[in-house]
Amino acid sequence: MTDGTSTSNMQEFTFKAETKQLLNILIHSLYKDREVFLRELLSNASDALNRLRFEMVTNKNVLDPTAELKIHIHVDKDARTITIQDTGIGMTKNEVIENLGTIAQSGARKFLDATKDQKVDLTQVIGQFGVGFYSVFMVAEWVRVTSHSFDPQAEAVTWYATGDDSYQIGGADMSERGTRIEIKLKEDALEFAEEFRLKNTIHKHSDYIGFPIYVGDSKDAVNKQTSLWRTSKQEVTEEQYKEFYRQTTLDFEDALSHIHVSTDAPVQLYALLYIPSKAERGMFSLRKEDGLKLYSRNILIDEYNKDLLPEYLRFVQGVVDSEDLPLNVSRETVQSSGLMPKLKKVLTNQVIKELEGLAKNNVEKYHTFWQEFGAYLKQGIAATPMDADMINPLLRFKTNLAPEAWSSLEEYVARMKDGQKVIYYIVGEDPKSVLRSPHLDYFHSQGTEVLLLTDPMDSFMLMGLHKYKEFELKNVSQADVDTTQKPKEQAEEEKIPDTDFNTLVDYFKQILGDRVTDVRASNRLYQSVARLADADNTVNADLQRVYRYLGKEFEVPKKVLELNPSHAVLKNLLKLDAGSDLQNIIIEQIFDSALLVEGLHPDPSSIASRVQQIIEAALVKNTK
Repeated sequence: MTDGTSTSNMQEFTFKAETKQLLNILIHSLYKDREVFLRELLSNASDALNRLRFEMVTNKNVLDPTAELKIHIHVDKDARTITIQDTGIGMTKNEVIENLGTIAQSGARKFLDATKDQKVDLTQVIGQFGVGFYSVFMVAEWVRVTSHSFDPQAEAVTWYATGDDSYQIGGADMSERGTRIEIKLKEDALEFAEEFRLKNTIHKHSDYIGFPIYVGDSKDAVNKQTSLWRTSKQEVTEEQYKEFYRQTTLDFEDALSHIHVSTDAPVQLYALLYIPSKAERGMFSLRKEDGLKLYSRNILIDEYNKDLLPEYLRFVQGVVDSEDLPLNVSRETVQSSGLMPKLKKVLTNQVIKELEGLAKNNVEKYHTFWQEFGAYLKQGIAATPMDADMINPLLRFKTNLAPEAWSSLEEYVARMKDGQKVIYYIVGEDPKSVLRSPHLDYFHSQGTEVLLLTDPMDSFMLMGLHKYKEFELKNVSQADVDTTQKPKEQAEEEKIPDTDFNTLVDYFKQILGDRVTDVRASNRLYQSVARLADADNTVNADLQRVYRYLGKEFEVPKKVLELNPSHAVLKNLLKLDAGSDLQNIIIEQIFDSALLVEGLHPDPSSIASRVQQIIEAALVKNTK
């Protein structure tokens, strides 16, 4: 055995045959970053200090009762050693054998057998082992653990291992209470012999351990010890909330809002969440992925946990801390646990509640949020339909009667006309062109409000948004409307006689051929010449757009071309020579314009030459 601590009566124990193989798996497969060894050891030290603090509540017969509850790290670069010492509860010889011999004495063989079955979730099996300590062998040639129990009658004990086939246990010369871990670093792990490297790791993973961590000769603790999220709301200033957000994200803009949560039921948790002001992360942002920082007892166990909030709230930043959370050995992922769904439910409700409050009390700020993150909530409607009732009140829309203002569904319903039982919407490519859609002719004439859906995500949202309260949502292009009552100014328009109109329909059918399924008169066009309607039994128009956005191989079904029998363009079209070039290109242009409005034209630039022909024809006529 190498020198370091005076020992006596050393006994050697042989690990089971599979232990070395198990250690190899733990070291090389279950830990991504070597620095986590320090996190694990500090976590164990913190647990030991917590246990002692609890013990001292009822037991005054404790070794060194006045000793500071702390963790001290000392580095000897020349000797390539790190020493981590705590003043926690310590261990007796039996406890050392039990705690550090876990690998040799637990179900190691079962674990190895489980690794052969690729269908088994290894995190479930790993959770049965207390092997976080063994991550130290990622960086260590050998490790010596010396401990003295809080019990004044107990004797100090030491444990020594190199990670090979055996370990040694014996008595030790250590009078102070607690545990000292000495690590001889491998040559390729010398970076951890630098104090600044250890301090950075502490700041990253263990900054909020509730006991001071000292490094070297400094009398100042490296870690903050008091976590902001565990501090009472009444004791935290607005500036502290802002500073914590800046430190966590390096976002130069303040968050739109923060949510400070502390609950004991149905789960115990502390959380400090932020809603950013921008969806796009800045160039210098510290947060490179979505997800919340997850802590257990102030120990960071997951930098980017994506299971604590639904995906549609993935823009939320912040930290969550729970002492009830069971962890797997690597702490890289959290075990499947009944607690996780409970945590998720509590946090989701808190975020939704905050957004509801923002929408009610600060409309301008909420509109800023909506323009940045509205697409996320729309995605939530489509992807998480069971949450639709919770998300629906947060949705905002512009309408044909108020194209510059945002409205909620509740506000739309409050403005509905007497007897209206449907929420109408129109889907288009952009806010300006959709207002000129022929599908809106009837609704404009009646003063009926229609939601304008021009965001690509709207088509996906409609897959889950079918009703709001008792009101069904209906696309204006497919809605059944009562056209018996027309505005007076429209009622005076004279229709093309049926015979002449039928002749015109024949012209359109001859020119357009099988590009349309039918050509017919429309009873709901007033300002527009024509519109494209879905033929019976075709795929829903909203679903057609979803297929297009997904880039799936999908041919848009052929449409029915509906014509306005009262429109002047069609009346003048009849006056042209039947089958003339001008009549033909105007019919082509009417059809192409309808395709453009629908966002279905395969080659919009091809229209330019035809428009030029029409212009030339118009100029010739007016210069004669």
